[in-house]
Amino acid sequence: MRFEGDKTTIVYKNNYIKISHIPLKAYEYVVSGKSAIERVMERYQKMTHKESGITNDPNDWSAGCGNPRYILDLLLSIINVSMQTLETIEQLPVVDFEKEVLIRV
Repeated sequence: MRFEGDKTTIVYKNNYIKISHIPLKAYEYVVSGKSAIERVMERYQKMTHKESGITNDPNDWSAGCGNPRYILDLLLSIINVSMQTLETIEQLPVVDFEKEVLIRV
């Protein structure tokens, strides 16, 4: 997976599958210092360990478990969850904790 141009389009696996019109706002949903979308993209990359030569291809696991769309569906879900979470957070009331917190001794 890689970005095509800006972050509004992700090329998945090959040039035939693209996820486009991703709102840039979706990248504001951050998990452990990185957007959830970028975290999934990073985690599900095909990688070869330099020393051992062992290749980890998440697509092999997806096909083996009977759901070759697993990673694509996961990425689509993460984009959706990111947007819904941000919308929910925006609807929460602003709380002034200095006024709301009572200290009891």
